[in-house]
Amino acid sequence: MQIVDSHCHINFDELAKRLPELLENARQNDVSHMLCVSVNLEDFPEVKALADEYPHIFASVGVHPCYEDVKEPTVEELVEIGSHANIVAIGETGLDYFRTEDQDMTWQRDRFVRHITAAKEVNKPLIIHTRSAVDDTMRMLKEEGADQCRGVMHCFAEDWEAAKKALDLGFYISFSGIVTFKSASQVQDVARKCPIDRVLVETDSPYLAPVPLRGKTNEPANVRHTAQFVADLKGLSLDSLAKQTTDNFFELFDTASA
Repeated sequence: MQIVDSHCHINFDELAKRLPELLENARQNDVSHMLCVSVNLEDFPEVKALADEYPHIFASVGVHPCYEDVKEPTVEELVEIGSHANIVAIGETGLDYFRTEDQDMTWQRDRFVRHITAAKEVNKPLIIHTRSAVDDTMRMLKEEGADQCRGVMHCFAEDWEAAKKALDLGFYISFSGIVTFKSASQVQDVARKCPIDRVLVETDSPYLAPVPLRGKTNEPANVRHTAQFVADLKGLSLDSLAKQTTDNFFELFDTASA
């Protein structure tokens, strides 16, 4: 059996300082591959270095919508970096209005458009973050033609109506440890209904550790708990869910499995 952690941040300090242990834990829990996701250009070299050194780690390039005082990416920069073989996606990108709903978010929307444009140009999928902004996020993905490159709704926490809009654009739905929380009935409903060939699982580590590890520092090994929970919701074995989500990952990100 192999499971892919489709979204993690193992370059962050609390994980990077124990990388050998983290990778061994992942191996022992059948986590065969992971995607280390970029959140800004300043720290991108750390992300790329991991993908360069370890063949089972992939990388993305992008600037998270919550990062304000950082270097703004141009379309040209995203295209140039995103053209490298082990950069498999553009993002994470999207919109986040949480705590900023009364502010002018034009800068976020402009940044989002640049990422969508770059993804279409390099023909690589988008990794989408959305929080308190799902209507604008889905509208912009449709208006900007994101169905041309597809992508994944990472750490999905919206309802089935939002999920259907994403699926209609050819996007995948990725479930994090949130789906295991008692309060997450809406996300659990989406997990039950989502077509199995569009499901991914992730940790978003070091954040959002799944039950029974909630509140602890998360790491890729723990994606097994999320995979088991989603499998149970869908009435599948863990082996079946793991195989399908692994196949889904490599279909979306179009990179050779090892």
